[in-house]
This record gives sequence, C-alpha cells and structure tokens, in this order.
Amino acid sequence: MSQKCSLVSKYSKGNLVVQILIGIVLGVVVAMVSPELASAASILGSLFVGALKAIAPILVFILVATAIATKEVDSTANMKPIVMLYLIGTFSAALIAVSASFLFPVELVLIDAANTNLTPPDSVISVLKGVLFNMVDNPVNALATGNFIGILVWAIAIGIAMHYSSKETKNLFHDVSTGVTKIVRFIIRLAPFGIFGLVANTFAETGFEALFSYGRLLSVLVGTMLFIAFVVNPIIVFVKTRRNPYPLIFTCVRESGITAFFTRSSAANIPVNMNLCKKLGLHEDTYSISIPLGATTNMAGAAVTITVLTLATVHTLGIHVDMATALLLSVVSALAACGASGVAGGSLLLIPLACSLFGISNDIALQVVAIGFIIGVVQDSLETALNSSTDVVFTAACDAKKI
Repeated sequence: MSQKCSLVSKYSKGNLVVQILIGIVLGVVVAMVSPELASAASILGSLFVGALKAIAPILVFILVATAIATKEVDSTANMKPIVMLYLIGTFSAALIAVSASFLFPVELVLIDAANTNLTPPDSVISVLKGVLFNMVDNPVNALATGNFIGILVWAIAIGIAMHYSSKETKNLFHDVSTGVTKIVRFIIRLAPFGIFGLVANTFAETGFEALFSYGRLLSVLVGTMLFIAFVVNPIIVFVKTRRNPYPLIFTCVRESGITAFFTRSSAANIPVNMNLCKKLGLHEDTYSISIPLGATTNMAGAAVTITVLTLATVHTLGIHVDMATALLLSVVSALAACGASGVAGGSLLLIPLACSLFGISNDIALQVVAIGFIIGVVQDSLETALNSSTDVVFTAACDAKKI
C-alpha cells in the first residue's frame, strides 16, 4: 500500500511537460504496434475529454463571478494607463491571431467531425441573434448544456450583484473558486493518461496526418506570439513613451519571459516580475498592484491561443467567417482571455466559449481543447512567457521616466 502511495506521490510531483511527452510517445508507439490496443486505450482519452467537458462550464461561471464579486474598488490614477495598455495589448493580440489564422489556415484532424450536424451562422447578424438568445438562457440550463455565452452573462450579473456583499460572502466566493481551481488542477494532472489515449486512437485511425496538422497549428501559434512580443508590444511601448522600446523588451524577455517559460504560471512568476520592476526603479506603489493584476488580466498569449484554435476548428468544419464575425470573435477571445484560469492550460478551457459563436458543439470543441494539451508542451510555455513579460513591459512603459 505504501509503495502505491509512493508512486502516486512521485507522479503528482513529477514534471507535467515530461509526463505529457511520454504520453504522446507511448500513444504513437501503441498505435503503430497494435491498432486494437490503441482503440481500447481511447477510453482514457474519452474520460479525459469528458472530465474537461464537465468542469469547463463550472470553471467559467465561478471564475468570472468571483473575479467581479471580490474585486476591490481602487481609483489609483497611476493604474488607469496600465490597465488600458493591458486591454489594448490583449485585444491587439486577438486581432493579430485572427489575421494569422486567415493568412495561414490550419485544418485539424477531428474524430467524427464529418458526421457532426452543424448549423453555422451565415452572417454576423445571425451570430449576434444567437448570442442574444443564448444570453437570456436559463442559468441552470446554460450550465447543463454548456451554453458558455449564457454562463458568462449570468456569471457577470451575479458578480456585479454580489460585489457589495459582506466580506464573509466574498470569502465564500473565493473559497469556491479555489476549490474549483484545485479540481481543474487535478484533471490536468491526469492529462498524460488522457493524451496517451487520444494520441493512440487518433494515430490508429488517421495515421501521421494528425501529427502534421499539430505541427502547422503550433507554427501559427508560436509565430503569432513571437510577432506580438517583438513587433506589436514594441509599437505600443513606442507610442506610449516615444523612446526605443527594444532595450526594455529584451530585458523583460530575458529576466521574466525565460523564467515564466519554464514555470508555465503567471502567478508563480509574480515574485520574479516584482523583483525586475524594483531593479528597473519603478514605483513600488504602482507595480505592487499592476503585476498581480496583470497576472490575471493581461493575457495576450491566451487571446492568441483561444483565437487560433477556434479558427482552426472553424476552417476544419468548413464554416465561412466574414470580417464582422472575426472582429466579434476578437472581442470575445480578449474577454475570455482576461478570465483565463491561473493554472497551466487554463486558456484552453475557454475555447468552447469562442467556438459557441459558430454553433460548434462542445463535443467538437473539447476535442480541440485536448489537441491544445498535446501541443501545450510548447504552446502553454510560450503563452505564459508572453503574458508575464508583458506585465513588466506595460508597467514600465507607463513609468517612462524610469526607463
């Protein structure tokens, strides 16, 4: 019994990235050696996707409601320009991701996607009409059916309604949010098993076509994030400061981004960013607020992930997207990114919210989430590096006298 406990303990403390890589390799090997065994292993993938499907609506509802209900009212003048840069940066990232997805369209290999009955919207008017009707859905039904638009609206409404509630009530919201986040962490810790089953089944049915699609998808994600880090962010900083932005950009990437790449957690990188702000000579009263705030709201990398994977799904299913709908997707992706969970891979769980704009079922959307976990070995690390280093970049840009 103690030996089993020891194995479980070693697994839970192990490096998730390494474990996922092992799961991918084993899945490919099993698919090549025994398609029958790969088919049997698919139950692990189905269980993993099922768990994600169950927790995603609850996660979105609790995180958004808690964020609004427990947010402290702070009218500090110095925070306004930083918050504006956070919002501009996240929305710009979503727009760039839309452009990249149209310039380099990617199609994924999705199981049973061809047999899925879809009723895609034929115009932005249809999208807005669907959004409006989903907004007024019964909250219980929205949670039960995975209506993420309805979930988001009710979460915002409850958060606003409870914003001025007692401290004890806010503590309850915070505790529930912490509990749900722990459940999400537990599910994600099981990702290597789920990915093993998904990879084994996918490769047994489609061969190496899926691997090529994963590579193309990852290339678009990485290229877009690097473009934002070294082109878009410098432009924003230059407009704000009228100075050469690259010394600041390179300093933040070197001293914050690299650490965040390996920790894969914006929250865990907060002490590193605080120390970097101190080294840059920024005002402590400002960065002591802006850095923790940025760890939860400045999510350019998450906006890129949500947008690119959603549009990859759209391209795969042959859904037409006009520019107005693409703009609406950018807004939704930016808002969803700001509510991304603080755990590794948290942005992936918000993909169904964006997919719902196009009438894509949760069954299909959660397959895309699972693909996100497969490429997350690189994607999530780079996403966190972009998010976290940008927190310092924008904080420093608003304190231009110090840089």
